[in-house]
Amino acid sequence: MGGRSLKQTFSREEYSLPVATNPINLGKSGLSNKSSKPKTASFKHKWTLFIVLFVALLSGGLGAGLAFVLSSRPFQQRQLSADEAAVFNRNADGMTSAIAGVPTLTRPVNILVLGTIILTSDLPDAQSKPKGKYFAEVEDNLNGMSDAMLLIRFDPSNKKVSVLSIPRDSRVDIQGVGKTKINFANYAGGAALSAQTVSQVLGDVPIDRYIRFNVNGFGKLIDALGGVEVYVPKKMKYQDDSQRLYINLNAGQQKLDGSKAIQYMRYRHDDLGDIGRVQRQQAFFRAFIDQKLKPEAITKLPEILTIVKENIDTNLSVEEVLALAGYTSKIDRKSIQMHMAPGRFSNPGEFDNLSYWILDNRRLAAIMSQSFGVMKRADSSLEDSTPQTLRVAIQDSMSQPEGSKKATTVLSKAGYAQVFPASDRWSKPLAKTQIIAQNGDKASAEKLRDSLGIGEVLIESTGDIESDITVRVGKDWLEANNIPLKPVKPTQTKQR
Repeated sequence: MGGRSLKQTFSREEYSLPVATNPINLGKSGLSNKSSKPKTASFKHKWTLFIVLFVALLSGGLGAGLAFVLSSRPFQQRQLSADEAAVFNRNADGMTSAIAGVPTLTRPVNILVLGTIILTSDLPDAQSKPKGKYFAEVEDNLNGMSDAMLLIRFDPSNKKVSVLSIPRDSRVDIQGVGKTKINFANYAGGAALSAQTVSQVLGDVPIDRYIRFNVNGFGKLIDALGGVEVYVPKKMKYQDDSQRLYINLNAGQQKLDGSKAIQYMRYRHDDLGDIGRVQRQQAFFRAFIDQKLKPEAITKLPEILTIVKENIDTNLSVEEVLALAGYTSKIDRKSIQMHMAPGRFSNPGEFDNLSYWILDNRRLAAIMSQSFGVMKRADSSLEDSTPQTLRVAIQDSMSQPEGSKKATTVLSKAGYAQVFPASDRWSKPLAKTQIIAQNGDKASAEKLRDSLGIGEVLIESTGDIESDITVRVGKDWLEANNIPLKPVKPTQTKQR
């Protein structure tokens, strides 16, 4: 991919990757970010002009003079080649229009979001460079492997937002590379190869735009926004000097600044590995959208724009960014659905002792049809689920087994044949019982709620991974069933 050297082995974790024998023509995307950050005076002038015009736009000044700014892509770090651009231009219909002078989303839009990280061992000639030199290249680099991969669908016709988390260890076929982990696609061919791979894996779903951000920029953005309130389910501690990764978080409700947010999002050293990290990413995203934007964040707009410019690469235009922001601001939190690409852990020795997440194409096809507009269906789908076939995990959040036993009894009498206790209790006491549609089956979750007569349905993948639906028993369930409340002491068990 544009002169990039693909290694046979990697010092990071466990990789044994094939060399690209027939690289597709997706243009150059070298490992160093320096070529993608022009330092010329004209560029700085153009960026300053953009900030001025953007602020004018926010104050309501929409005139013909802003037409160029609205249609431009000032956050794009590198111009795409014709082949790369074609990956994102399959839908010829425009995605925005100006309604009463305000950019507005007019059709469903699919955006691929990549959170990238690169190690010093991944850089060309890293050992010959001074530490200060290559550490800077690592922190500011957008061309590493993707630790986070999300497909987000903004759907104005249904007034909802659907998010699909794709585990980084998912075993897929990357064109020009072969069978390997999906997070390698960005390293091998940038955003275009990642989008092409994701599209193929998900049933040929069109991907309209991409957003790439690096870990360093993510932390700076969280700091600029004033931090995020998150419940950390257990003590998290890990150290890796080669990555300058130092994780040390205590359990409990707390405000995470940029550094701690990175630690929370990157931790993966528990029984669930990368899947546990995907669940924490979803929990963080849910906490972020639940938190109201502080007024002082508006005053930091220039700082936020600078962070975005330096640490994000996207082919979204200004008009598209404004349209998406306006649409998202009007969406109710219950209309945000978060899925995880379903699958299983590979068995020991199944793939030469490398660990993968093996995708379940039948269940994945059902999610894509239900939430992402992909009409290609598997032979059976979520709609085939019945109380007899659904796997239901009961997860206690109140340290009172009586509540879980009562829920199990009620569901068993209602015909649910596969009800079992979750392997761990939910360590944060809940005021309201949650019914987690682990695999995106909202209809079945709502029917189960009707059987219980209580609970809030959430579409996300933070429940027990062995379940189709996870019921988190909260205080309201105990009160409704006249179960005496006892003092609750949050534990430091792992969150599933």
